[in-house]
Amino acid sequence: MHFDLQGKTIWIAGHGGMVGSALVRRLAREDCHTLTVDRATLDLRRQSEVEAFLRASRPDAIVLAAAKVGGILANQRQPVDFLLDNLQIETNVMAAAHEAGVDRLLFLGSSCIYPRLAPQPIGEEALLSGPLEPTNQWYALAKIAGLKLAEAYRAQYGRDYISAMPTNLYGPGDNLDPYSSHVVPALMKKAHEARLCGKQSMILWGTGSPRREFLHVDDCADALVHILQHYSDAEHINVGSGNDLTILALAEMICDVVGFLGSIEHDLSKPDGTPQKLMGANKISALGWRPAIPLREGLAQTYAWFTAQQELA
Repeated sequence: MHFDLQGKTIWIAGHGGMVGSALVRRLAREDCHTLTVDRATLDLRRQSEVEAFLRASRPDAIVLAAAKVGGILANQRQPVDFLLDNLQIETNVMAAAHEAGVDRLLFLGSSCIYPRLAPQPIGEEALLSGPLEPTNQWYALAKIAGLKLAEAYRAQYGRDYISAMPTNLYGPGDNLDPYSSHVVPALMKKAHEARLCGKQSMILWGTGSPRREFLHVDDCADALVHILQHYSDAEHINVGSGNDLTILALAEMICDVVGFLGSIEHDLSKPDGTPQKLMGANKISALGWRPAIPLREGLAQTYAWFTAQQELA
């Protein structure tokens, strides 16, 4: 299939987030109009507001990138928020899109939807084949509900709603809050502050042995535009790099990029999370897409953005 973007209006729900802002940048290269609305104007958790907005705007397509996100600590402390906020966002947007006659929607999930001990690399068929990782189960359950809701609209009403599952993302626009950030910005902040303070070591949560895959957000945005243009199927599609490394190796690479020369110490009282999470990339590779930004190059770009944010702060 081919969804022609020329002349279309695409609503990026969640344009202020890392993925949403990258999508806005990427779609600027296409002959289409990007529709955005800020959180202060439209609360996606309020059904009546979303319905009124879509009745008035009626975009040609929606990319649903809005979500409440965070790391292990935030998931542990705010299970209601991670489950309820995300359920409200995805159900409100999809229901209102259907009522407004919007026939094309791309829902963004997360690799945490897969079982904790899924076979590696994780193919799309692994969904619901085993227990979830307890440290982020609330977020995962909400995202599973979202992709199943997109599938249900396709089955019952024939809507061309699709879902994509990005792997761990990093890059400009990431969350730098030490309480709710993911692993790359958290480690970058630790290494940066350790270097500035002249420390001899920095702390790494857990053993550092879990393996993770990372994809630059600009690569992710490019993949999502490709999927929006060329993919139509009930089953979700993975978006990843096809390569992983240990958290310890990631920390060492970040320390090298930042210029921190001290040692890495382990806080074994903190959880490791899922042992390995590598997304199978066969389906998106067959669709004709490949990532373009190597990890170390992407981390260096991200650190340049990070230091610029620190100077602004």
